[in-house]
Amino acid sequence: MSKTTPATTPATSDAPAAPVGDQDLGAAGSQLSTAPAESLSMPALGVVGWARWFWRQLTSMRVALLLLLLVALGAIPGSLIPQSGTDATKVADFVKNNPTLGDVYDKLGLFHVYSSVWFSAIYILLFVSLIGCIVPRTWQFVGQLRGRPPGAPKRLTRLPAYTTWRTTAEPEQVREAALALLKKKRFRAHLAGDNVAGEKGYLREVGNLAFHIALIVLLTAFAWGQLFKSEGNKLVVEGDGFSNTLTQYDDFKSGNLFDTGDLVPLSFTLNKFTGTYETSGPNKGTPRLYQAAITYSEGAYGKDHKTLVKVNEPLEIGDAKVYLTAHGYAPLITVRDGKGNVVFHDAVAMLPLDSNVTSTGVVKVLDGYKNPKGVSEQLGISAFFLPTYTQGSETASTFPALNNPVLNLTPYHGDLGVDSGIPQSVYQLDKSHMKGFKDSKGAQLRENLKPGQTMQLPGGAGSVTFEGTKQWANFQVVQQPASGWALAGALTAIFGLAASLFLQRRRVWVRAVRGADGVTVVEMAGLGRSESAKVPEELGELAGVLYDQAPGAPDHDAASDAQHSAKSPIADPASEPSTEPTTPDPQVVPAERPEK
Repeated sequence: MSKTTPATTPATSDAPAAPVGDQDLGAAGSQLSTAPAESLSMPALGVVGWARWFWRQLTSMRVALLLLLLVALGAIPGSLIPQSGTDATKVADFVKNNPTLGDVYDKLGLFHVYSSVWFSAIYILLFVSLIGCIVPRTWQFVGQLRGRPPGAPKRLTRLPAYTTWRTTAEPEQVREAALALLKKKRFRAHLAGDNVAGEKGYLREVGNLAFHIALIVLLTAFAWGQLFKSEGNKLVVEGDGFSNTLTQYDDFKSGNLFDTGDLVPLSFTLNKFTGTYETSGPNKGTPRLYQAAITYSEGAYGKDHKTLVKVNEPLEIGDAKVYLTAHGYAPLITVRDGKGNVVFHDAVAMLPLDSNVTSTGVVKVLDGYKNPKGVSEQLGISAFFLPTYTQGSETASTFPALNNPVLNLTPYHGDLGVDSGIPQSVYQLDKSHMKGFKDSKGAQLRENLKPGQTMQLPGGAGSVTFEGTKQWANFQVVQQPASGWALAGALTAIFGLAASLFLQRRRVWVRAVRGADGVTVVEMAGLGRSESAKVPEELGELAGVLYDQAPGAPDHDAASDAQHSAKSPIADPASEPSTEPTTPDPQVVPAERPEK
């Protein structure tokens, strides 16, 4: 009966250590990874030696991981502490309220983290480390692709996955069948003397290199986007338009290297805003549809195009994306003086206070108004808007739609303070130099108006009319170059990491030689980068297919078996000849017919 010679040494590392006198086994397992070998010897004294040592440390994996961790830690203060590049007002307020801590933060560069010297140094070192790690590994991997898998070790029995059987087929026929089988299974295989060598799993190293390259692309795209990005908000009332210039924005922030000339030339007009809401049930008042119908053009002389901008469905023009971010109401108000002259006629945007769009705002009449005595004054009117007014709920709207709109007005006259040069919010009223209009009872004049109604100012001071209601939409125009590269880098890094983790690079050898009794002895062995059940399983499948093409030889007596074992070149010389049949290891492919 034929017998199997079991593997005697399991794999406990990336490549089994070759014993003395069997150095070719170490060569067989070499270059299964392109990771640079670390030297245990200290660098030679001198500038060159220390420079070489520093370079090896910088391009090592542990230093790259450490730098990546430092980048993540360095980004934390950039998220928690206000940054001068994005919100200088908050930085000024922080320094004013915390003078000592603000001075420390300023010296450490924590108000401009991403452009600070220390963060830039970490970022650059990380790039150098990654590039210094990738370049040699890439050249080494290209060299492996251009070469051939190494030949089989002399003692295949020392490999972690091994099987053998005897067959009446000629050795040349077995080797040709093994070569065709390995190529069919997508191994890179070739004949090497009396054996066939095959290798598979190169995508593992491709994934590893792709992950590192994608990480560089991702970091580069992120840095580029942060330096050249811009982000601005603009509130547009129905019928009004917007042109992408710096003076048109309500607020604007950008990266350190952004230039106003980088703004994408575009303009648009808000034709109509449409919003629908749930009318009943537990989700009553929840928006069902938010969309803005706009007419836009690209460039200074571009043709007009109509489109809909919805939540999470922005308008994309070049590198710019126009997002719909908010919505509200703008009551149309007309103010007349005592002689009936119109001194103000415009839609005043109101800021929502709750989910039912209860809103507040201010009407400021700066020029053209004269009181009954003919003296020029300024008017300021505090406005409170309820889209759906319900009796008994005078302070809040009960639904976000325009079911029963009511505008509450509280007028004042005097000096608004806008001529002092101090910036003011258009949504706030400075009453320090204003006087309220009094009603017939001497109380502050305050009145609710429905569309079409007019409030008369006392003493012939004029009137305020609520003409109707328009809607407004807030648009956010974002330019962040290289965002596509960042997305591509992130996806490539994920797939590359998955390939490097789940694919295994392995080698298979098939040796077919004629034994002392004239019968062909077939040996098969496999080796992977690490101990895994995949190599023995795959070897068993390959052996099963090859066994069908080169079936086992007829049984012979035990004495011949023992004699053959003692003289066979594949037997372990340290083992003693035996006249008893050998029981195969349960983890080794059986000798009679390898398992599939």
